[in-house]
Amino acid sequence: MKNIPFLVFIGLFLLLGCQSEPRKITKEIPIITTPVKIIAPKKAMANAATILSKKEVPILCYHNIKNIDANAGEMTRMYTVTPTNFAQQMKALSDEGYHTILPNQLYEYLVHDAPLPANPVMITFDDTRGEQYSIGAPEMKKYGFKGVFFVMTVSINRPNYLTKEQIKSLSDSGNTVAAHTWDHHMVTKYAGEDWDTQLVKPKKKLEDIIGKPVTYFAYPFGLWNKKAIPEIKKSGYQMAFILATKRDSIDPLYTIRRIIVAGQWSTPSVMKAIKSSFK
Repeated sequence: MKNIPFLVFIGLFLLLGCQSEPRKITKEIPIITTPVKIIAPKKAMANAATILSKKEVPILCYHNIKNIDANAGEMTRMYTVTPTNFAQQMKALSDEGYHTILPNQLYEYLVHDAPLPANPVMITFDDTRGEQYSIGAPEMKKYGFKGVFFVMTVSINRPNYLTKEQIKSLSDSGNTVAAHTWDHHMVTKYAGEDWDTQLVKPKKKLEDIIGKPVTYFAYPFGLWNKKAIPEIKKSGYQMAFILATKRDSIDPLYTIRRIIVAGQWSTPSVMKAIKSSFK
Protein backbone atom coordinates (compact mmCIF):
# COMPACT_ATOMS: atom_id res chain seq x y z
CA MET A 1 0.00 0.00 0.00
CA LYS A 2 3.02 2.25 0.41
CA ASN A 3 3.13 2.68 -3.42
CA ILE A 4 -0.45 4.06 -3.69
CA PRO A 5 0.54 7.76 -3.46
CA PHE A 6 3.18 7.19 -6.12
CA LEU A 7 0.67 5.46 -8.45
CA VAL A 8 -1.84 8.29 -7.95
CA PHE A 9 0.86 10.80 -8.87
CA ILE A 10 1.68 8.91 -12.08
CA GLY A 11 -2.03 8.70 -13.03
CA LEU A 12 -2.52 12.46 -12.54
CA PHE A 13 0.59 13.16 -14.64
CA LEU A 14 -0.69 11.04 -17.52
CA LEU A 15 -4.16 12.61 -17.31
CA LEU A 16 -2.79 16.12 -17.52
CA GLY A 17 -0.55 15.06 -20.41
CA CYS A 18 -3.58 13.91 -22.41
CA GLN A 19 -5.12 17.39 -22.02
CA SER A 20 -2.09 19.17 -23.51
CA GLU A 21 -2.10 20.75 -26.95
CA PRO A 22 -2.98 18.16 -29.62
CA ARG A 23 -0.12 16.93 -31.76
CA LYS A 24 0.10 18.83 -35.03
CA ILE A 25 -0.62 16.72 -38.09
CA THR A 26 1.59 17.47 -41.03
CA LYS A 27 0.32 16.84 -44.50
CA GLU A 28 2.01 14.09 -46.41
CA ILE A 29 4.02 15.49 -49.29
CA PRO A 30 3.54 13.28 -52.30
CA ILE A 31 6.69 11.95 -53.87
CA ILE A 32 6.88 13.21 -57.42
CA THR A 33 8.71 10.94 -59.80
CA THR A 34 9.93 12.09 -63.18
CA PRO A 35 8.94 9.65 -65.92
CA VAL A 36 11.91 7.94 -67.45
CA LYS A 37 12.25 8.87 -71.11
CA ILE A 38 12.99 5.78 -73.13
CA ILE A 39 15.10 6.58 -76.16
CA ALA A 40 14.63 4.10 -78.94
CA PRO A 41 17.91 2.92 -80.42
CA LYS A 42 18.70 4.30 -83.85
CA LYS A 43 18.05 1.92 -86.68
CA ALA A 44 21.17 0.62 -88.32
CA MET A 45 21.67 2.09 -91.78
CA ALA A 46 22.48 -0.17 -94.69
CA ASN A 47 25.88 0.31 -96.26
CA ALA A 48 26.45 1.12 -99.91
CA ALA A 49 26.98 -2.50 -100.93
CA THR A 50 23.68 -3.55 -99.34
CA ILE A 51 21.80 -0.71 -101.01
CA LEU A 52 23.27 -1.55 -104.40
CA SER A 53 22.33 -5.22 -103.98
CA LYS A 54 18.64 -4.46 -103.51
CA LYS A 55 16.23 -4.78 -106.39
CA GLU A 56 15.74 -1.38 -108.00
CA VAL A 57 12.31 0.23 -108.01
CA PRO A 58 11.23 1.41 -111.48
CA ILE A 59 11.18 5.23 -111.57
CA LEU A 60 9.60 7.05 -114.51
CA CYS A 61 10.47 10.64 -115.42
CA TYR A 62 8.00 12.87 -117.29
CA HIS A 63 8.43 16.43 -118.50
CA ASN A 64 5.75 17.87 -120.80
CA ILE A 65 2.24 16.46 -121.10
CA LYS A 66 0.68 18.12 -124.12
CA ASN A 67 -0.16 17.58 -127.76
CA ILE A 68 2.85 17.74 -130.06
CA ASP A 69 2.89 20.24 -132.89
CA ALA A 70 3.61 18.82 -136.33
CA ASN A 71 6.65 21.06 -136.63
CA ALA A 72 8.08 20.17 -133.20
CA GLY A 73 11.78 19.39 -133.08
CA GLU A 74 13.38 16.14 -131.99
CA MET A 75 14.05 17.28 -128.41
CA THR A 76 10.45 18.45 -127.94
CA ARG A 77 9.20 15.10 -129.21
CA MET A 78 11.56 13.30 -126.86
CA TYR A 79 10.43 15.17 -123.77
CA THR A 80 6.71 15.46 -124.54
CA VAL A 81 4.06 12.82 -123.89
CA THR A 82 0.59 13.51 -125.23
CA PRO A 83 -2.33 13.60 -122.78
CA THR A 84 -3.81 10.54 -124.50
CA ASN A 85 -0.61 8.53 -124.16
CA PHE A 86 -0.13 9.60 -120.56
CA ALA A 87 -3.67 8.45 -119.73
CA GLN A 88 -3.05 5.10 -121.45
CA GLN A 89 0.21 4.62 -119.53
CA MET A 90 -1.42 5.31 -116.15
CA LYS A 91 -4.20 2.86 -116.97
CA ALA A 92 -1.68 0.22 -118.05
CA LEU A 93 0.24 0.61 -114.78
CA SER A 94 -2.97 0.15 -112.83
CA ASP A 95 -4.13 -2.80 -114.94
CA GLU A 96 -0.81 -4.59 -114.37
CA GLY A 97 -1.05 -4.14 -110.61
CA TYR A 98 1.56 -1.43 -110.04
CA HIS A 99 1.42 0.67 -106.87
CA THR A 100 3.08 4.08 -106.69
CA ILE A 101 5.52 4.81 -103.91
CA LEU A 102 7.12 8.08 -102.79
CA PRO A 103 10.75 8.90 -101.96
CA ASN A 104 10.32 8.46 -98.21
CA GLN A 105 9.21 4.87 -98.81
CA LEU A 106 12.10 4.24 -101.16
CA TYR A 107 14.55 5.63 -98.59
CA GLU A 108 13.21 3.39 -95.83
CA TYR A 109 13.35 0.38 -98.15
CA LEU A 110 16.93 1.04 -99.16
CA VAL A 111 18.31 2.14 -95.80
CA HIS A 112 16.22 0.25 -93.23
CA ASP A 113 14.85 -2.67 -95.30
CA ALA A 114 11.24 -1.52 -94.88
CA PRO A 115 8.67 -3.43 -96.97
CA LEU A 116 7.21 -2.03 -100.18
CA PRO A 117 3.86 -2.76 -101.82
CA ALA A 118 3.70 -5.33 -104.57
CA ASN A 119 4.92 -4.06 -107.95
CA PRO A 120 6.17 -0.66 -106.76
CA VAL A 121 6.77 2.17 -109.21
CA MET A 122 7.61 5.85 -108.77
CA ILE A 123 6.22 8.52 -111.11
CA THR A 124 8.24 11.73 -111.23
CA PHE A 125 7.90 15.04 -113.06
CA ASP A 126 10.68 17.51 -113.86
CA ASP A 127 10.77 21.20 -114.78
CA THR A 128 7.62 22.60 -113.10
CA ARG A 129 5.30 22.51 -116.11
CA GLY A 130 1.71 23.60 -115.47
CA GLU A 131 0.13 20.59 -117.23
CA GLN A 132 1.71 18.33 -114.66
CA TYR A 133 -0.87 19.78 -112.26
CA SER A 134 -3.79 20.20 -114.66
CA ILE A 135 -3.41 16.89 -116.54
CA GLY A 136 -0.89 14.66 -114.78
CA ALA A 137 -2.13 14.80 -111.20
CA PRO A 138 -5.85 14.30 -112.03
CA GLU A 139 -5.05 11.35 -114.31
CA MET A 140 -2.99 9.69 -111.59
CA LYS A 141 -5.70 10.34 -109.03
CA LYS A 142 -8.10 8.10 -110.98
CA TYR A 143 -5.98 5.13 -109.91
CA GLY A 144 -4.96 6.30 -106.45
CA PHE A 145 -1.46 7.12 -107.72
CA LYS A 146 0.81 9.76 -106.16
CA GLY A 147 3.79 11.42 -107.81
CA VAL A 148 6.97 13.38 -107.18
CA PHE A 149 7.22 16.92 -108.56
CA PHE A 150 10.77 18.25 -108.97
CA VAL A 151 10.47 22.03 -109.06
CA MET A 152 12.97 24.57 -110.42
CA THR A 153 12.04 27.60 -108.38
CA VAL A 154 12.88 30.27 -110.97
CA SER A 155 9.79 29.13 -112.94
CA ILE A 156 7.21 29.37 -110.13
CA ASN A 157 4.23 31.59 -111.11
CA ARG A 158 5.47 32.09 -114.66
CA PRO A 159 2.99 31.47 -117.53
CA ASN A 160 2.53 27.73 -118.22
CA TYR A 161 4.44 26.78 -115.08
CA LEU A 162 3.26 25.75 -111.63
CA THR A 163 2.04 28.42 -109.25
CA LYS A 164 2.73 28.53 -105.53
CA GLU A 165 -0.89 27.56 -104.90
CA GLN A 166 -0.66 24.55 -107.21
CA ILE A 167 2.58 23.38 -105.60
CA LYS A 168 0.97 23.65 -102.16
CA SER A 169 -2.10 21.77 -103.42
CA LEU A 170 0.03 18.95 -104.83
CA SER A 171 1.79 18.58 -101.50
CA ASP A 172 -1.42 18.78 -99.46
CA SER A 173 -3.01 16.03 -101.56
CA GLY A 174 -0.23 13.56 -100.74
CA ASN A 175 2.28 14.06 -103.52
CA THR A 176 5.95 14.84 -102.86
CA VAL A 177 7.37 18.24 -103.77
CA ALA A 178 11.14 18.15 -104.29
CA ALA A 179 13.91 20.42 -105.58
CA HIS A 180 15.30 20.72 -109.11
CA THR A 181 17.64 23.71 -108.60
CA TRP A 182 16.82 27.37 -109.11
CA ASP A 183 17.26 27.68 -112.87
CA HIS A 184 18.25 24.23 -114.20
CA HIS A 185 21.99 24.89 -114.57
CA MET A 186 23.90 21.61 -114.57
CA VAL A 187 25.43 20.68 -111.23
CA THR A 188 28.78 19.71 -112.79
CA LYS A 189 29.54 23.40 -113.43
CA TYR A 190 28.78 24.79 -109.95
CA ALA A 191 31.37 26.78 -108.00
CA GLY A 192 31.37 29.19 -105.07
CA GLU A 193 27.93 30.71 -104.42
CA ASP A 194 26.26 28.42 -106.96
CA TRP A 195 25.76 25.76 -104.29
CA ASP A 196 23.75 28.15 -102.14
CA THR A 197 21.84 29.58 -105.09
CA GLN A 198 20.97 26.24 -106.68
CA LEU A 199 20.61 23.93 -103.65
CA VAL A 200 19.99 25.78 -100.40
CA LYS A 201 17.73 28.65 -101.46
CA PRO A 202 15.36 26.54 -103.62
CA LYS A 203 14.98 24.07 -100.75
CA LYS A 204 14.06 26.90 -98.35
CA LYS A 205 11.65 28.48 -100.84
CA LEU A 206 9.77 25.23 -101.42
CA GLU A 207 9.61 24.53 -97.67
CA ASP A 208 8.08 27.97 -97.13
CA ILE A 209 5.44 27.19 -99.78
CA ILE A 210 4.41 23.70 -98.63
CA GLY A 211 5.19 23.95 -94.90
CA LYS A 212 7.10 20.65 -94.93
CA PRO A 213 10.74 19.60 -95.19
CA VAL A 214 12.10 19.21 -98.73
CA THR A 215 14.70 16.45 -98.66
CA TYR A 216 14.91 15.13 -102.24
CA PHE A 217 16.68 16.54 -105.28
CA ALA A 218 16.90 15.81 -109.02
CA TYR A 219 19.97 16.73 -111.06
CA PRO A 220 19.24 18.87 -114.15
CA PHE A 221 19.73 16.72 -117.25
CA GLY A 222 20.52 13.85 -114.88
CA LEU A 223 24.18 15.00 -114.84
CA TRP A 224 26.20 14.65 -111.64
CA ASN A 225 29.75 14.32 -110.35
CA LYS A 226 31.37 13.23 -107.09
CA LYS A 227 32.12 16.82 -106.12
CA ALA A 228 28.39 17.59 -105.97
CA ILE A 229 27.39 14.84 -103.55
CA PRO A 230 28.96 16.31 -100.36
CA GLU A 231 27.34 19.68 -101.19
CA ILE A 232 23.95 18.05 -101.67
CA LYS A 233 24.30 16.21 -98.37
CA LYS A 234 25.39 19.41 -96.60
CA SER A 235 22.33 21.19 -97.98
CA GLY A 236 20.03 18.75 -96.19
CA TYR A 237 18.94 16.36 -98.94
CA GLN A 238 18.52 12.63 -98.14
CA MET A 239 18.49 11.36 -101.72
CA ALA A 240 19.23 12.68 -105.20
CA PHE A 241 17.95 11.37 -108.53
CA ILE A 242 19.85 10.97 -111.80
CA LEU A 243 18.64 9.46 -115.07
CA ALA A 244 19.59 6.09 -116.57
CA THR A 245 23.36 6.19 -116.00
CA LYS A 246 25.27 4.00 -113.54
CA ARG A 247 24.89 4.61 -109.79
CA ASP A 248 27.79 5.69 -107.63
CA SER A 249 29.37 2.79 -105.73
CA ILE A 250 30.01 4.88 -102.60
CA ASP A 251 26.89 7.08 -102.44
CA PRO A 252 24.08 5.20 -104.21
CA LEU A 253 21.43 7.20 -102.32
CA TYR A 254 22.58 10.30 -104.23
CA THR A 255 22.46 8.60 -107.61
CA ILE A 256 19.00 7.01 -107.73
CA ARG A 257 18.24 5.93 -111.30
CA ARG A 258 15.22 6.99 -113.39
CA ILE A 259 14.25 6.62 -117.04
CA ILE A 260 12.73 9.33 -119.20
CA VAL A 261 9.43 8.32 -120.76
CA ALA A 262 10.00 9.38 -124.36
CA GLY A 263 7.20 10.89 -126.37
CA GLN A 264 7.83 8.44 -129.19
CA TRP A 265 7.20 5.40 -126.99
CA SER A 266 3.99 3.43 -127.22
CA THR A 267 2.38 2.23 -124.02
CA PRO A 268 3.68 -1.33 -124.53
CA SER A 269 7.17 0.15 -124.97
CA VAL A 270 6.87 1.93 -121.63
CA MET A 271 5.80 -1.24 -119.87
CA LYS A 272 8.66 -3.17 -121.47
CA ALA A 273 11.18 -0.49 -120.45
CA ILE A 274 10.03 -0.70 -116.83
CA LYS A 275 10.86 -4.39 -116.72
CA SER A 276 14.14 -4.19 -118.65
CA SER A 277 15.69 -1.03 -117.24
CA PHE A 278 15.68 -1.85 -113.54
CA LYS A 279 17.46 -4.82 -111.99
